[in-house]
Amino acid sequence: MDDAAPVDDAAPVDGADDAAPVEDPDGPPPAPGRRALSVAVEWLVVLVCALGLALLLKAFLVEVFIIPSGSMEPTLVVDNRVVVYKLGYRLHDVNRGDVVVFDNPGQGPGIDDLIKRVVALEGETFEIRAGSVHIDGTRLEEPYLQAGESTLPKAPIPGCVNEAASTYCEVPEGTVIVLGDSREDSRDSRFFGPVDVDDVVGRAFMKIWPPNDIGGV
Repeated sequence: MDDAAPVDDAAPVDGADDAAPVEDPDGPPPAPGRRALSVAVEWLVVLVCALGLALLLKAFLVEVFIIPSGSMEPTLVVDNRVVVYKLGYRLHDVNRGDVVVFDNPGQGPGIDDLIKRVVALEGETFEIRAGSVHIDGTRLEEPYLQAGESTLPKAPIPGCVNEAASTYCEVPEGTVIVLGDSREDSRDSRFFGPVDVDDVVGRAFMKIWPPNDIGGV
């Protein structure tokens, strides 16, 4: 038995009063003021990150716009909030029928963006004849218009053949023709001509306000 190996770290039974005190590895609890400061810093970091994410989303992905006029009725009415998807046109071309937001081409001070519907694409012939839109000689079906709505010329469009009741032109490369759904109350390509695709901010795809009108565009 004398050859037995010693057992390491054995705790003594007798003499407990002589044992070294066990220290708290976390140290004493922080003072109330220090804890409050730590919580405030954590929330500040969360808010800064959330704000940065929101700004990134607004700049590159989606943004909410308010409809200020009735030029897109009945599709969109005054004070509708619509979500505009910005990334799509970096991945594919603008399509006919899209409701798009684009930079204001000088149509009134204090207005940064306009919203209209794309009716004609680059390389196509756009014509207003007999109260309707014709694309490459074929009448465009427009189910989004109110019954009895007519499309008439509003002003001479540069580069087009403009007559009293008709307009005819070829849509230049890199541009689109946009019209409001409320043709009588819309200031659109019939005034300012084709819109440069590079000036299109994005496509409106959803109404989120008011709650009873939530849905696609």
